[in-house]
Amino acid sequence: MIVLPKIEAAARTDVGRARRSNQDTFGVDDELGLYVVCDGMGGVAGGEIASRIAVDTFLQIARQELLSMNAASLECTRCSLLRAAAAANRAVLARANFDIALRGMGTTLVAARIAGDFITVLNVGDSRAYLFQHGEAEQLTATQLTRDHSYLAEQVRCGRLTEAQAARSSLQSVITRAIGVDQDVTPDLYDATLQPGDALLLCSDGLTRHLTPDDLAAIVSESTSYSADDVCARMIHLANARGGSDNITCLLLRANPA
Repeated sequence: MIVLPKIEAAARTDVGRARRSNQDTFGVDDELGLYVVCDGMGGVAGGEIASRIAVDTFLQIARQELLSMNAASLECTRCSLLRAAAAANRAVLARANFDIALRGMGTTLVAARIAGDFITVLNVGDSRAYLFQHGEAEQLTATQLTRDHSYLAEQVRCGRLTEAQAARSSLQSVITRAIGVDQDVTPDLYDATLQPGDALLLCSDGLTRHLTPDDLAAIVSESTSYSADDVCARMIHLANARGGSDNITCLLLRANPA
């Protein structure tokens, strides 16, 4: 008999220690297993508006698409998420075109849908999704499911920079894909399975600038007796303790035994 996990979801966002406002936004639709995190850009007002429009539009359209299809198949999920991302892109771009003060605003977007024990993840930009699973000797490991759409990540992938050089670069905020910047957007899609005891984290780069995958895995592993909300709080606290150079958002999905 297949035992499907029971999802415990929690999310927190924090302004960090260097910013005056929070341009991150998250959204949750537990009924359909939809979760999204956006990290806005384009000035204080623009970033906040772009990320909110993207989250709201993404959830609205993904929900409409999934309910109209009335199916939980992988293909339906992938199609729904892609259409939702395209709608979010159009909505942010339309608002920026309408208000000249918001020209140039945009946002990253990372989202997941969980249906049974299956995960579909979509991303645009450098907000990330991590999957935590128990490996050898029951040690919890963190696997980054998404690929950053950023200048530095692309330089590392093509061998022009090392990870260490990229970490020291002043170009941390330069992304190569975003919601609301161009007429068309090309998200990446990833599939994975979620077993009881696993966890999925969606986060903005304000978290991953200060915490390594090993840091994140250690917090999740050491916090089994804590709620998912407490785990998010611990992640944010550590990121702030190490500098808090950007807004910090984490959305944690823990797969508990049903």
